Amino acid sequence: MLADPFALFPRPQQLRLQDGHWRWPEPTRLEAPQEFAASPALGWLEQALAANGRVLVRTGLPGASSPGQLRFELAQPRPGVPAGGESYRLTITREAISVSAPTCAGLQHGAATLVQLVRLGRLASLGPGAEQPEARLELPCLEIEDRPDIATRAVMLDISRDKVPTLDTLRALIDQLALWKINQVQLYMEHTFAYAGHERVWGEASPLDASEVRELDAYCAARHIELVPNQNSFGHMHRWLRHEPYRALAECPDGFEHPWNWTGEPYGLCATDPASLQFLAGLYDELLPCFRSRQVNVGLDETLDLGHGRSRADCEARGEGRVYLEFLQRVHALLAERGHLMQFWGDIIVQRPDLVPELPRGAIALEWGYEADHPFAEHLRLFRDAGLAFYVCPGTSSWNSIAGRTDNTLRNIGRAVREGHAAGAAGVMITDWGDHGHLQPLAVSYLGLLVGAGLSWNVADAADPLALDVAGLLDRHAFSDAAGELGRVAVELGNAYRVAGSLRPNASVLFWALIRPDRLFSPPGVTPESLQRTLAHLEQAGAGLSRARPLGQDGDLLVAELGWARDLLRFACQLGLARSAGGAVLEPSDVPAAARAALASELTELIERQRELWSRRNRPGGLADSTARLERLLATLRD
Repeated sequence: MLADPFALFPRPQQLRLQDGHWRWPEPTRLEAPQEFAASPALGWLEQALAANGRVLVRTGLPGASSPGQLRFELAQPRPGVPAGGESYRLTITREAISVSAPTCAGLQHGAATLVQLVRLGRLASLGPGAEQPEARLELPCLEIEDRPDIATRAVMLDISRDKVPTLDTLRALIDQLALWKINQVQLYMEHTFAYAGHERVWGEASPLDASEVRELDAYCAARHIELVPNQNSFGHMHRWLRHEPYRALAECPDGFEHPWNWTGEPYGLCATDPASLQFLAGLYDELLPCFRSRQVNVGLDETLDLGHGRSRADCEARGEGRVYLEFLQRVHALLAERGHLMQFWGDIIVQRPDLVPELPRGAIALEWGYEADHPFAEHLRLFRDAGLAFYVCPGTSSWNSIAGRTDNTLRNIGRAVREGHAAGAAGVMITDWGDHGHLQPLAVSYLGLLVGAGLSWNVADAADPLALDVAGLLDRHAFSDAAGELGRVAVELGNAYRVAGSLRPNASVLFWALIRPDRLFSPPGVTPESLQRTLAHLEQAGAGLSRARPLGQDGDLLVAELGWARDLLRFACQLGLARSAGGAVLEPSDVPAAARAALASELTELIERQRELWSRRNRPGGLADSTARLERLLATLRD
């Protein structure tokens, strides 16, 4: 059965179908330039063909005595075709397949497109309506001229709250992102790098050490992905500052209550203490040499406690904005001395537009916003007018949700890409956070990562992201589901938040039902009727789990992860119904004993499943912190 080339994603800029089709000979001879001969992309192609019973034989360089039927060539684009280091041309005729590009990165993208075509053909031959698998492997004859609309297409994965993925998980994800033509990756760190002499901070976090980061850096580089170091350097330092001797560096050493912790621990560094900069310099000197990249993301976001403690007098005298800017400038100077460009989150400085022109030249502003109506264009204009480079940074909307927020994800990413491209953004970075225990499984995050990769390559698809067949895209390019079921499951589970009502920014109300039960019915909006509707929605959305046939090595894990997300959302609805039985809203501890016992039993089983699923992709550090979020509720139900 022929692959459908119009199902490719990211969607090529130009695709012209020709008459006829190509049949893969057995074996197929490959020729490639020496610079590309060791590319992992050729391994991807070999694996895709092997799944179809075909063998790829490498004949060597172009011009060999036995010419290849599959040819990769370094060459400049044809006259009249827009150039670019990541552009490529893929041609399939009845006689041969050729991929040409000006760089090896472009050849990799061409190979990725070819891998997609092979996989699409296999899915079509095994999918619904196919009487039997096709013995012949065929591709349609075509010409593709392709290039990205946005130069940097990045993904940032949170590995500090609380999941630190195994190296196997990271390698598999990097390969997947490279197949989607992502070219930059960041691992968000607060305390999950094994800094020498700082074991007290990271000892129970299962951090990445220097040798592992260097290995990942080389792995990314071989796939034309820049692994950019990431170390938050102002706010979000509570994992450090709760310990001695670091507490002395805090803005509020005696503690500061903030939205991500309710125990009043110290939160951010003191901007006016020179020791803060000395501390950061030591971290940079150990972290940065592990990376090839000459960029580094230093965070500097959400400085909630600035001016509330040791810097209060300076902030009152000169203004919080000025104190913040001066600290940012000093951090920039530290990095410039080390030959690095600074990336920083732009949420604080946009509150003081008058100070934006004073930002250091060469710094890259990261404009983040995770709601469908975030004013990207307004904020990006400030950075553009100041002559700064900038990325636009939407999110997967997976965190604080359990199963995602599908509608918001699509609207948020679509708007970010459209307005970022119009403003001249140097990059798009899709963020995947892990707030409040990183309860969402990786299977939930794929939706935003895939859509973000596709839209930032071909911006035309961002015009109406809700019109995309997202379920089909997930089945074809993330889940490899021959039954065509898991994509719809993920999309519909991710829209359960809308059925429940009481829409909140940056979270699902069903998530808060578990983590902060006091937030379920306040403000009003969630009702017993909406919870019943949500239960029916979840039942319908999860029906495809039993019919799914994902072909990848982690296929059973994908089904299990989405099934757990469905069941945890269902539990949240049942808890809400038990609390609202009889018309009054009860505290969880006031629910009748029999109902509490039943709920406690179900939650116990869900926590055990969480532990098992966690261990299949992630290191053990952080698991206790994550399960504690649900165990607090469990203890209440058992009282």
